[in-house]
Parts: sequence; C-alpha cells; structure tokens
Amino acid sequence: MKKVWIILFGMISISNIHAQDYASFKQYAFPTELCSAASGAKIAYVLDEKGVRNVYVAEAPLFAPRKLTSFSDDDGQEITSLRISDDGNWVVFVKGGEHGGNWETGSKVNPNSSVLGGGVVTVISKQFSGGVIKILGTGDYPVISPDSKKVAYIRSGQVHVVGIDGISGGGELFVTKGNVNYVEWSPLGKSLLFTVNRQDHQLIGLYTDSATPIRWIAPSFNRDQSPRWSPDGKQIVFVRLPGLGGAPDSMLPRRHNTWSIHTANIATGSTQLLYTAPKTLRGSVPSTHGGTNLHWAANNRIVYLSYEDGWPHLYSLDANGGKPLLLTPGHFMAEHIQLSADKKWLCFSGNTGSDTKDIERRHVVRVAVDKAGVDVVTPGDGIEFTPVITSDGNTIAYFSATTARPPVLAVTKLDGTERKIDLVGAPHLNPAFPMAKMVVPKQVIFKAADGVEVHADLFEGAGTGKKPSIVYIHGGPPRQMLLGWHYSDYYSNAYASNQYLASLGFTVLAVNYRLGIGYGYDFHKPANGGAAGAAEYLDIKAAGEWLKKQPFTDPTKIGLYGGSYGGYLTAMGLARDSKLFAVGVDIHGVHDWTVDLAMRANTNAYEHAPDLQLALKTAWQSSPVSSIHTWKSPVLLIHADDDRNVRINQSTDLIQRLNKLKIENETILIPDDTHHWMKFGNAVKVYQATADYFIKKFK
Repeated sequence: MKKVWIILFGMISISNIHAQDYASFKQYAFPTELCSAASGAKIAYVLDEKGVRNVYVAEAPLFAPRKLTSFSDDDGQEITSLRISDDGNWVVFVKGGEHGGNWETGSKVNPNSSVLGGGVVTVISKQFSGGVIKILGTGDYPVISPDSKKVAYIRSGQVHVVGIDGISGGGELFVTKGNVNYVEWSPLGKSLLFTVNRQDHQLIGLYTDSATPIRWIAPSFNRDQSPRWSPDGKQIVFVRLPGLGGAPDSMLPRRHNTWSIHTANIATGSTQLLYTAPKTLRGSVPSTHGGTNLHWAANNRIVYLSYEDGWPHLYSLDANGGKPLLLTPGHFMAEHIQLSADKKWLCFSGNTGSDTKDIERRHVVRVAVDKAGVDVVTPGDGIEFTPVITSDGNTIAYFSATTARPPVLAVTKLDGTERKIDLVGAPHLNPAFPMAKMVVPKQVIFKAADGVEVHADLFEGAGTGKKPSIVYIHGGPPRQMLLGWHYSDYYSNAYASNQYLASLGFTVLAVNYRLGIGYGYDFHKPANGGAAGAAEYLDIKAAGEWLKKQPFTDPTKIGLYGGSYGGYLTAMGLARDSKLFAVGVDIHGVHDWTVDLAMRANTNAYEHAPDLQLALKTAWQSSPVSSIHTWKSPVLLIHADDDRNVRINQSTDLIQRLNKLKIENETILIPDDTHHWMKFGNAVKVYQATADYFIKKFK
C-alpha cells in the first residue's frame, strides 16, 4: 500500500504525494542505435523497455517496427554497435559491456550481482527476416564485409573474423603489437584498414591476407586516427595528431591542440597534406560528439567537423586540395552526423530552425557534401535526433519527441512537397505513461555575476503560492538539457525526474551552465573552468539567486541536485553557499580535483610541468572539499560501486569528511551497477530516492 503524505510547501498543501511515484514517469520505451542498410531501404534500432533491451527492424514503404530479438530480462546488458549488412539480409550487434564509461568499456557488467559474474561482451548476428540468433564470438566493435558474408571485430586488442552466419570458420586474423581500436573493410572487401595504439604513437595498418605482411600507411611518430577509404578503394584520408611526450606544458592555461587531415595513396604510399587546423583555441581538435567526423564523400569531397568559426560545423574540401567550404553556417551545432549511402548528403541533429528557442532543441538537418546551406527537415517545437537517410534517398528515419511524449521512431519523406513527421514507432507508447501530467518547460535566460549569459529550462510546479524550488544540474559537462525529452537515456531519466518533481509541486530549473554544448565555443571552453577555477559554478549560484527572486519560490527552500559533473556542482553549492541552497542530492559527483590531477602529474607529461604546484592549488580551491568547513546543508549521496566514469572513492572520501565535521548526510550505495544505471530498477531507485529526500527535507 502506498503512503499518503500531507506536506506543507510554504503556502501550498500537497496530498497523496505518492499517488504516482517516479516509476510511473518511467513507463516508456527508450530507443537508441538507429542505423540503415546500404540497400533495400531497411533500418534497425534498439529499444530499451524498462531495462529489457531488444533489436527492432523496419523497412519501406510503411516502416512498421518488427521485434527481431526476444530478450526478456532487465539484466543490465546494453546493445551497441548495431549494423545492417549491405545486402540488407543480416543484423549484427554487440550485447554487454558499458560503452559510456571512461575506462573498462569492453569489460562485462554485472548489475544483477549474478553469481556467474554477469554477461560477456558478445558479437551477435541474426537474419533481418528472423530466425535463430548466431553467437559470433566474444568481442566488440563489429564491422560487416561489403559482400555481407563476414564480420571483423576486436577481441583483447586484436582483430578476429568470422562468417556472418556463425557457421563458416573464423579466428584471430593477425597479431600486432599494441591494441587495435578501429577496423574498416575496403570497398571491395579484400583488405582491412585498422588503427593500433602503441601508447605514445598510433599507426594505420593494412591487412590483405595471411601470406602478405601488414603494410603501414604513412608510419610516423604521430597519432594517426579516423582512416576512411575513398569510394574507389585506391586512397585513404585520415586525421593526424602529434605524438605524446616532449617538454611538459603548463597545466592551467588553455592551449591549441593541433590536428591535420592527410590523404595516402595505397599503391604508392605517397601522402598529401590537405588541411591544417587554424592555430587558435577554436581550431583545436573538436571535443563534441564524434570528434572530427571525417568522411570521404561523393564528388571527391572530404568532409569534416571543426569548431574554428566558434561553432561545431561541417566543412568540405576537394580531395586534391584547396580551400575548405563551410557547409553549415550559422549559430548552431551539428551532432549525430551520418553520411548517406550514396555519399551525397550529410544528415545530423542540429539546434537550429526558424524559432529562436530552437537553440534549446534538436531538429533533423541535412546538407549536400559540396554545397553550403542547410535544410531543416523537421522544423517546429519538437525534439528530433539521430537521423539516418535510407538507401533509396527518399526517407529520413530518426527519433522524435516533444515536451510530453518520450522519443519514438519516426520517418519523414524527402521526395514530396509536404513534409510531415510520421510516428511509425507510436505503438511503443505505453498507455500507462502519465503524458497528461507533463508540464511544458519554459526557456529562461539570466546572467551570472561575471556577466555570462546562462540558459535554463523552467519546470513550473503544480499548485499555487510559494513553492520549494530545485536547481537541476546536468553532467558531462559537454551536455545540453533541452525543451523536451532528451536524446540520451541518462538524461531521459533526469527529464522524467524533473517532470515528476514538478508534478509533486516543486519548481525545477535545469541549468545549462558554461562548459556545456549548444551555445558556441567560448561557452563550451571557458577560461578558468573545472579544476582550473570552477568558473561554471557562478552559473549555478546565479540560478539559485534567480529562483530566490521569483514570486513562486519560497526563498528558504531552494535545493539542488545532479549526477556526475552535476554532482560536483551540487557539492559546490552546498559547500560554498549553504545559506542559498538548503539541501542537495549529489549523485556520483567529483569532490576533489587533486586526485585526478595528482595521477596525471605522476606521468612524464606533467611531473615537471612549470606550474604543477599552482595547478594543484587551483584544483584544490576548485573542489567542494576545500570549502567543507562552510558546508551546513544536509545532503544525500548516491554512488554505484562499478562506476567507470567517476571513481567511487570520490564519494567515500567526502562521506568521511562530512562525518568528521558532523555534517548531516544520508547515503545510498548501489553494488555492481555503473555510472549509467544499466539496470532499470536502479535508475528508478535513484530518482525516487532523490524525490523522497526533497519531500522529507522540505515538508
């Protein structure tokens, strides 16, 4: 039986607070991993239905989703690397692992605490039409040969190959020093291009057959990456970064990270420098989703992404050299970038459109590989993301959401005069999901103390009068919360949480603080951010002060919460400004920057840095633990102990410090799960506990 709580929030009364809990706001399926075939206008995607993950397929003309796999457990085993063979007859994917981690991404996870140790990371195939699953082997990152008969994948840093049907022979293809981290078949499928990390440098290799030695393409003391074949298979294009080592740089100032684009002739081995990034901060290697997003496109064009004009944009240049062409001019970003099967078009998610509020959204955008000017395929007030163009070039498939409706599969036809969003994934919508209770978040813009403009999304709580208010802080930090359901499963949890809190009567302000994406380079890469000064905390404090001034806020009841980097900034708020922030929930946050900095300083790259001691001092001053003696507000700390993004000792250490000073705290440890709550039940537990803590402290 659910509890009935009577809670006074300032001047308002909320009853039946648990009539609907957070789990009801999680009654939706979340789609990921959308891909298309090179022929046959077929697509595949993954659907996470309350922790049960399965592959779905669809094809023209109706694109009606069909369930391809039949997994039935909330086992915490994600599905990634989804691919369809070029002939459209096979679907290949990986089950297991934690590919959102900063380390141990290829290692198995065991959030169910199984006595057998959890699921092994496994490459699997299944015919598009159905049939029996084929276990191809233990490994990761599969790529299908152009003839659709073989699959190459990586196991323990080496390349293996197996028949896509799981019957024909397979095994280790070759042995090389270091760890292979990328594999691509040649256009005719007769050889394999790969990159191998050898610690201070990285090489591009070419495997032909068992009788031919590996050929090294333009070997150097640099780190070569992202090799891509020309359509005719006679050349490759790749990105070159400097090798590691040299005199240690200063640790605090921002500096340019150089990179360049080269081509190499396979037959002769000759190379050509095509492009050198501007030697400016904005010209550094892009750190947004997909990095340089290098492609060899149609009409002999090389396309790539660069931040050089202040926004992460797509550029194109002739493979024989020349001046780059900016394809996507404007104040917006391009992410989730895909090249069409005919290599003539790029499609991507962009925060652009005719509405000024589109900077807080994502829409499907396409652009020709050789002509500037974008086509916003899905204008409006929705959220559309992760687009792919089908092989016939007539349809774009993507995921579509609104402020109320969670993401579902959708398609839009490109060959008609009228474009519409066709929600072909609508059958996935759960009738139990409380869509009618969703509020429409509003765009809010205010300024931090140093004049920086900050954007935020306001979820107005149910009821009238002065209410408790909560600042929500995303992680990353290169993330952006949106005016609608998010494209990340992690942040769909947070969006559902913010909606749930609003339904309980809390007002929530989700802050897009500096270091985040979506607002240009200077906002994304500010001076004195993070361990170099924590300038972004000014944005969080400004959010709290903005809420305090609003007529709907009880100024004595302002809280804050967030995960990962959001946990760090939550702890900063409680440590530095307990008078403003009365309570907080810190989910797997960073609390002491010097731990990471000291680890880096023990490497040759930093141990003799000229400003090492100043950097350590600045990192300490930028850490919540340095202000712990002014921390007065109670806090709930939550962390999973197989976290592969933020080490659990960050929370363990903070708890000991809080206890020593008798600062009120409660804790939740979640054994065996990771940073991304691989198990559905754990995500529900975390966000329900968050809401319950605010209810308890603000009643």
